Amino acid sequence: MNRLLVTLIVSSLFVVSACENKAPQSERLDSCTDSWYQSVESAFPGGDGMGHGPDIGSAEWRSVIEFRLGIRGNADVPDRDSDEWCGYINGLLHG
Repeated sequence: MNRLLVTLIVSSLFVVSACENKAPQSERLDSCTDSWYQSVESAFPGGDGMGHGPDIGSAEWRSVIEFRLGIRGNADVPDRDSDEWCGYINGLLHG
C-alpha cells in the first residue's frame, strides 16, 4: 500500500513539473530568428549527426525541415523564403 502511495505521489509531482516547464504561447521564441532556427534544428536536425548538412536557416535546410515534418510539397506550405514559412512551421511545432 505504501509503495502504491509513493508511486502515485511521485507520478503526480512529475506531471505537475512537466506542465509547469511548458512555456506559454507568449513566451515562445519569435519566428525567423537565429534562436528560433536553433530551436527547430535541435528538435528536427537537418544534418546527419556527423557535422554534415545544410546551413541552418538556408533554403536547403528549410527543405529538410519540411521533409522531416512530412509536409514537403504540400500546397498550403508558404514559400520557403518568406517569414510566413517560419510562422507556419512554428504553428506546427507549437500548435
